[in-house]
Amino acid sequence: MVRLTADLIGNSLTYLNPLKEREIDLRGHRIPAIENLGVAGPLEAIDLTDNDIHVLGNIPLSPRLTTILLARNKIATIQPTLPMAIPSLKNVNLTSNQLAELSDLDVLGEFPRLTHLTMIDNPVTKKEHYRLWVIWRCPTVRFFDFKKVKDSERTEAKELFGTAENPTELAQKVFPARPRNAYQTLITFVPQIMGVKSKNFGVGASANGATDQTKTSKIARLKLTEEEKKKLAEIVNKATSMEEIERLERSFMEGRIPAGILAGDGDAMEE
Repeated sequence: MVRLTADLIGNSLTYLNPLKEREIDLRGHRIPAIENLGVAGPLEAIDLTDNDIHVLGNIPLSPRLTTILLARNKIATIQPTLPMAIPSLKNVNLTSNQLAELSDLDVLGEFPRLTHLTMIDNPVTKKEHYRLWVIWRCPTVRFFDFKKVKDSERTEAKELFGTAENPTELAQKVFPARPRNAYQTLITFVPQIMGVKSKNFGVGASANGATDQTKTSKIARLKLTEEEKKKLAEIVNKATSMEEIERLERSFMEGRIPAGILAGDGDAMEE
């Protein structure tokens, strides 16, 4: 196996693909994990085909990134905070990986611009209602597993699973309810601290009727330098469990910043 080091990235081919996107070729290195991509600079496309990656995540804030090619890896998990890092993602190829449960795909519905998605030859494709479930959870996807999503399929999916606000019994059985408010708070918070409008991230009202922006108003008043904002966004982006997300949310609600962010000692203070 070969680590995805700064040297490997620096020595890899970067070119304009047929779509005029700046793409980096990282195919076939048996890379076990995504790391150090920040040294590549702004990219529109990343080709990580034919590697040994287990987790799709740990991608730095990349607002220009639209395409990720990850066929023939070992991906079994998608980082829940990934949509914060790559909000412009449109095309994802996850062919021949190890995604096994329908609930593992839920995070894909958080990408507001995702239009092309491929997951052929994953264990999850054998699950009942697989195609309709993904169509229901990912309403922006127009081409799924190389087939155009039909209006009749969207209608059938809605009849089968209901709506996000009022899911059917089947939908709740497939994807048991779990706390989402903390995660929604964070995906609103990161655009706020990075100076991006939160509406671009498709975040709506929370379950209790209050908007997430209202919930994070205390955080928005914290004084942070640009470097501190970047460090904080990186910590949020690397959260890999609901427990960690909830811990971060509690800190933010109290106006506290995680250790290692501020230049001086102590917590951030409000204006």
